[in-house]
Amino acid sequence: MNRRSFLKSGSTLAVSAGIGAEAAQGIVPAHNWGKYDFGSGPQVSDRLNQGPFPQYPPDATIPSDEVVMTTTPSDEVVPGYGKGLVTYVTADMGTDEIKSDNIPQAIEDLIHFPLGQKLYIRPTWREIQPRQGRLDFPDYLKLIFDLARKNNKRIGFRIQMSAPDYFNQPALPDFVLNKVPLVKLVGAGMQRNTSNAKWMHNPYAQYQPRFDDPFFQQAFRELIGLLAAEFNGSPLIESMDTFMYGFWGEGHTWPYSNNPFPDYQTAERTWVNMLEVQLEHFTKTPLFTNTQPDFSRVGNSEVLDRTVRSNNWIRSDTIFIENEQIEALSNRPPWIAVFIEQGVPGSAPQSVHLDEGISPSDDIIAHVMDVGANYWSLWNFHDISAGNLMSWYQAFPTWFDRINQQIGYRVRPSVIWSYEYEGYLGVIVGFANDGIAGVPGVLRVTVESPEGTVLLSGCLDPGYPLPRKIRQAQFVLPKGTKWTGLRLKAEIEVKGMRYPLRWACHQKLNDDGTLTLRPNGRHAS
Repeated sequence: MNRRSFLKSGSTLAVSAGIGAEAAQGIVPAHNWGKYDFGSGPQVSDRLNQGPFPQYPPDATIPSDEVVMTTTPSDEVVPGYGKGLVTYVTADMGTDEIKSDNIPQAIEDLIHFPLGQKLYIRPTWREIQPRQGRLDFPDYLKLIFDLARKNNKRIGFRIQMSAPDYFNQPALPDFVLNKVPLVKLVGAGMQRNTSNAKWMHNPYAQYQPRFDDPFFQQAFRELIGLLAAEFNGSPLIESMDTFMYGFWGEGHTWPYSNNPFPDYQTAERTWVNMLEVQLEHFTKTPLFTNTQPDFSRVGNSEVLDRTVRSNNWIRSDTIFIENEQIEALSNRPPWIAVFIEQGVPGSAPQSVHLDEGISPSDDIIAHVMDVGANYWSLWNFHDISAGNLMSWYQAFPTWFDRINQQIGYRVRPSVIWSYEYEGYLGVIVGFANDGIAGVPGVLRVTVESPEGTVLLSGCLDPGYPLPRKIRQAQFVLPKGTKWTGLRLKAEIEVKGMRYPLRWACHQKLNDDGTLTLRPNGRHAS
């Protein structure tokens, strides 16, 4: 998107504005993420023994065992928490972006769009809290919440504090604007008549508040407290985006070369504090932070670093982006989920050019998969409608179906071994992941009796099993237990919450998503 391609000209703007990194600042410099020490991930309770399990002397830890069951990948879409295709109901422009004469019906059509497993909304602060002391959602959001509950679809959520595509009203409520100083942004490095700089014509975009003002911080803390009281741990909410500086909450006010803060230290301290307020209140619901490079010099790198260290998640607002973002997205710790927002064109698919047979949507999806995303937006950029989405799917279904099947994690018990030792039954399970991302949290596996009694429950290490790799775990069960008929149950643990996980295997599952162990194929004994 034009609005997100600023970095190519951004280096020139930064130099012309005298902006540069200083050793005395707390900025986290750009670094490779692959071997960077972000810590060991979420705390694991009831950690399972994950091997190795040698069978032969002198290193034998288990007696001879045998494979008693295997599973193979499912060809079906397997929904689950922490992954999926996300239908955008609103984004940058509120309901003005929904192209319909009947907005309520258009919203319902979007929520029913069959490829979308989750939903996403991006209202302004002004829309959800017009006055102090309480939230007051507009009718269109109430409708979305109601339909989401009825259709069992969780919602991702961002609140905009600066919405440059809203030309008719500011993003902030009047009770904030009346008490907080505004600073005019200057020094734009593009001509005012270029399409990339259309936001320069919007006074609500050009003037930014002093976010460090005590009243602003007080009002912000109240807002977060009200949101958390409503949504922290709510079964309706999949995730919340962290509040970031500037346009759309992405972390910048490009093409302007200044910001409303007196210095970098004040900016970074302010945004770190605002992140900490969100971490304090959203103890159960994951927070997504943009991987936006710090063009506007407000502390993005420190906020992003703290997000990952607190085992929250990351996102980007386009896939065709700076290599710095690609590095972070592709090489984040395996327990960190990634959300990629990239809209397909609003124009009719029949009108687009195919490059060697590849459509724009094919190209987008392939690159979203390249970074191992957990989520991808179903969104016609600034032209939202279920009909537009369906026309693109019908024209180019192959890659839509491919990402719908493979996005995120797809875990199954690939190989099951059984052994007996001194009267105890031992079961070792090799867990596979046929998806494109690690488990965004901790996988808990429970062994149950045929009647559903819990015999043993424990967890793999954070993020495991990794894509296209096997992670083994041992279950030592009570004396006299037989492996046939036992049930394997899976859950994903994220920020202290447990969500059911359905095994992504071809073999028949029980109605609750558990797998009953039984001899199959040549492994039967």
